[in-house]
Amino acid sequence: MSGELLTLDCLVHIFSHLEAPDLLRAAQVNKTWLEATETASLWRNMCLNQWAFCNISVTPGMQTWKKYYLHRSNIEHKMMSGRPSADYTCKAMRGHQGEIQDMAYLSPNEHTFAMGKVKSIVCTASGDGTVKAWDVQEGTQIWSSPKQETKLVQVITLPQHNLVVTRDLLGTIKLWQGDTGKELGAFSAESAFCPTIAYTINNKLFLSVATSSEKIYTLAVPELSQISCIKPFPNCSADLSSCSPDGRSIVVLPLDRNEAPKVLYTHHATNPEDDLPVFSSPLPIKNCASVTCWLPAEPARIALMHGVDQCYNITTIDITIQKSKYKMNITAQQVATFRLPKKPIFTQYKTIAGFGKQTLLIAFNIELKIYSLDGTELNTFQDHMKAITSIWVDPFRVVTSSFDLSLRVYTWKNDNKTSSLVSRYHLVGGSHRWSRGFTNVACDDVSIVGVVAGVDQTDILRAYSFDL
Repeated sequence: MSGELLTLDCLVHIFSHLEAPDLLRAAQVNKTWLEATETASLWRNMCLNQWAFCNISVTPGMQTWKKYYLHRSNIEHKMMSGRPSADYTCKAMRGHQGEIQDMAYLSPNEHTFAMGKVKSIVCTASGDGTVKAWDVQEGTQIWSSPKQETKLVQVITLPQHNLVVTRDLLGTIKLWQGDTGKELGAFSAESAFCPTIAYTINNKLFLSVATSSEKIYTLAVPELSQISCIKPFPNCSADLSSCSPDGRSIVVLPLDRNEAPKVLYTHHATNPEDDLPVFSSPLPIKNCASVTCWLPAEPARIALMHGVDQCYNITTIDITIQKSKYKMNITAQQVATFRLPKKPIFTQYKTIAGFGKQTLLIAFNIELKIYSLDGTELNTFQDHMKAITSIWVDPFRVVTSSFDLSLRVYTWKNDNKTSSLVSRYHLVGGSHRWSRGFTNVACDDVSIVGVVAGVDQTDILRAYSFDL
């Protein structure tokens, strides 16, 4: 049968068996074939088959599945080859007069590729008492806050609302306008130790702040007004996990190894007038649960690293909240537990991150190990020469930073519905003459930013941008 006699539906069905290069060549045959190759479902299926996760907002004239596929493929090609100047640009950003304590992207992690030009913005909190915003692609400072009374130790960004939150060494929480750096509000926790997290419930923003006075404050944003003050443990302070993917749970970690973690129900923290339980029963975890991560593809599945007999155990728990007409139950069901190969309990650098529903990434000193939830070791990487200081995990890649002055980049490979990690390339941080190595790393889908520790205690940013 001649190609001209095939209906549009027949052509689309035939083209569904082609790969992207063949589909692009078919589009050049005639107008009918071009129309068939532009069918959104063809490119959507290729995207979903190629990548485990796709985030696309379809706006007429701005974003299509075809543009998403072609642009993301181009970015990944550049990332995999990783050739300086040809595939990426590197800019050093100097301005702080002290160590960079924390950083976070203020711009959304996922860009709308069809817009043509992207802009990545990173905020940094420093020991010099300032928070600064930087344009990653240009390598320039956008704004800087006035110098605060003491060093800033934490920064939280809320990209959807263009807001920045900082915490200083005296326990002062401040809110800043993301465009200009204008101060919008302040709250004093009156505690040097006050880890802070942000979360959203029904499009409303909240902060929870744990303090050394054994209390947890919940604040409304942008007012930074106190909503509640609760005490999870009778005689010890607590640390906080980030909020669960479904926004309903925060795991509260006691600083006393004789206590067990509990789950804080965010609805009660933000609505204290409701006659509902604040915390779950103690979780089946003791012996100093020190590091946690949520599995991003589950509503509330958390993995906890805790010390047992000079070793570390990893325990994964599913948290469910069931509310009936008259009561509510917070339950925690253990999914799996396993013991890591013996490591000194005092290991300084350790971190854990989750991927999908079943995969954990654990960094110990120079090793990056990939585990399933039952403890099966899936892969091990020993690419760094010195300790891994931080790890970034997203649906596209894993990036590790190290004191050896390199960032190691790995990409997820989706093969037969199972995800594996493949080492791709490394990015160099600078000269040993003026720097000690990377201390932190963060990414969006077109850039990677690392903090380089300077020998004079003045840190800089190294920003690697992958051009459109």
